[in-house]
Amino acid sequence: MDALSVLLQNVHLFETKYYRLNVTGNWSYSLTRQDTILFYLVMSGGFCIDVGNGPRETRAGDMIMIPSAHQHVSYALNYHSDEAQPLDELLTSCKEHTLDLKGDGDSEASLILIECKYDKAMIRPLLSVLPPILPEVNDEDDGRFEVIDVEIRLLTLEAEHERMGKTAVINHWASIMMIECLRVYIESLPEATENWLKAMKDPFLTKALVAMHEMPNENWTINKLAEVAGMSRSSFAQRFKEVVGIPPLTYLMDYRLRLAARYLRLQQNSIGRISGLVGYASDSTFSQAFKRVYGISPKAYRQQYQQQTLS
Repeated sequence: MDALSVLLQNVHLFETKYYRLNVTGNWSYSLTRQDTILFYLVMSGGFCIDVGNGPRETRAGDMIMIPSAHQHVSYALNYHSDEAQPLDELLTSCKEHTLDLKGDGDSEASLILIECKYDKAMIRPLLSVLPPILPEVNDEDDGRFEVIDVEIRLLTLEAEHERMGKTAVINHWASIMMIECLRVYIESLPEATENWLKAMKDPFLTKALVAMHEMPNENWTINKLAEVAGMSRSSFAQRFKEVVGIPPLTYLMDYRLRLAARYLRLQQNSIGRISGLVGYASDSTFSQAFKRVYGISPKAYRQQYQQQTLS
């Protein structure tokens, strides 16, 4: 399995919601979301979007992903207003996932908005190094970017018809769109970047990353990881830290504990079982390591999550 696939195997999108936005004339709205990944598909026309770093134009056939912006503003092409209409309550109350926004003027656009919740602990390192919008605009082109036409057509078709399993299908397609945006971004990373995702393209570090993610319960040492990577111990340790930003065993500990937190939230295994799954020799060692990072014991963490779920 390749490194990106392994990185994403415990990253799951859920509670997917979709909306068809039909907009005419001069319009402007703001949308506020917390811990949500957003996607826009432009079915016809076009619009501008600003997540806080300046406007970005999109047109028919484009797809964009907003990984983690808390708030953004969208508005008609060639129009901008300081008074954007809040869209949050309108989306909550709209019927049949469709919302019409009308303003003065003749321009028209049709958009599909998809929003997905995600597991914050598992996806946090990834979101922290992504740009505000994906795909990024290539400075060498005219501001347009390529998308996978098949994905757009299938998702558009699914959104237009009421069929069994519709939400599940859209959720899967949202995951596919996220993967496509991520791999296009990673493939385009320059060699000089300090983004740790560059390790996904490194033929040596990739082997070690895959090994740690696929077998977190293994008793990994620098020597063993260097052997997997096909490098000397010192060269591997130095290269890993330079590219990823932290030593290999620090990365492994962070991943193990994030994975443990996910297992605790899923409530499918005992704490002793989770301790073994993430590579700790004893429950007490696991509990101490978990408390250092999360501030509470694994048992308290699980109880806290249960209470939050019930409230």
